Amino acid sequence: MTDGARTARSAAVNDDEDYEAPGETRHAIAPADAGERVDAWLAKLWPDLSRSRVQGLIGAGKLTVDGALVTHAKDKPRAGARYELTLPPPEPAAPLPETLPLTIVYEDAHLIVIDKASGMAMHPAPGSMRGTLVNALLAHCGDSLSGIGGVARPGIVHRIDKDTTGLVVVAKHDAAHQGLAKLFAKHDLERVYYAVTRGAPKERSARIENVLVRSSEDRRKYVVARNPESEAGKRAVTDYWTVESFGQQAGASIGRPAAALLECRLHTGRTHQIRAHLTHLGAPLIGDPLYGKQRAFKAEGPHAEAAAAAVAAFPRQALHAAVLGFKHPVTGEDLRFESPLPDDIAALLDVLRRL
Repeated sequence: MTDGARTARSAAVNDDEDYEAPGETRHAIAPADAGERVDAWLAKLWPDLSRSRVQGLIGAGKLTVDGALVTHAKDKPRAGARYELTLPPPEPAAPLPETLPLTIVYEDAHLIVIDKASGMAMHPAPGSMRGTLVNALLAHCGDSLSGIGGVARPGIVHRIDKDTTGLVVVAKHDAAHQGLAKLFAKHDLERVYYAVTRGAPKERSARIENVLVRSSEDRRKYVVARNPESEAGKRAVTDYWTVESFGQQAGASIGRPAAALLECRLHTGRTHQIRAHLTHLGAPLIGDPLYGKQRAFKAEGPHAEAAAAAVAAFPRQALHAAVLGFKHPVTGEDLRFESPLPDDIAALLDVLRRL
């Protein structure tokens, strides 16, 4: 392969809140004779990708040049620049429509906002083809979902974990999908989460800004890079504020809470970003089976035993996507949606407030 068409393929994970199976990333250095349009050049470089497929991937925010997002398929390739195209992982069989309960917060001809319940995965995956949000949306919307996400993920622009509750937006057609994807790629939207933690960060409010990388000990997890200059990771930024703190942590210095309710605002959307960031601060999410299982809940006082039992019994990570705000990709209207805390987190907080 020529210098101008050097390619490499490697595992890739999209910048979303939940884990995605490895896909494929292709790299190419643009030669001087690449032509007038980047979509035409890449389709010629990789014959297995049609020009319309490349255009769809560009619209979905999957192409960068020297690390910067490419937003227009008609851009002229920059000679000597490094282009990186991320392809979704191989798709499973097409999902089937299922009539499942959905809490619809907003819907128009272009998009739909859902308040997702705990236990519902965003889209089918091998071994789990039913009971997902996509199955429910296919039953509700029929064929009116964007196709950019592929056969298994129609309409899906971003994702939250299966056991995280709260707000997600889904695109009904490709133009809406492309517009939303640009907002997420540029982080030009409002996302607020509420998190209930074991213990609490030392600072009541702060910005967490670092680089997240896959853990060398557990490839399902993400950790803060020790050497961000040399490790392949992604910048992650989270602001948090302590809304409430609960009790006294047993065996800790006076003033260290046993638990806390935090408001977290995302400025990036990396995989497991909040879960990894709060664990790094020594305050993992209550109920988190991946990041928090090594930490015991310790509190003082007459209600400590009841609180410990409630924490031990909590069946999922205590994380809720409470606010989603963005500019409508078609009408330009400013939209902002709020979701109240789900019953299970509200009940947990009632117990913790007795500490």
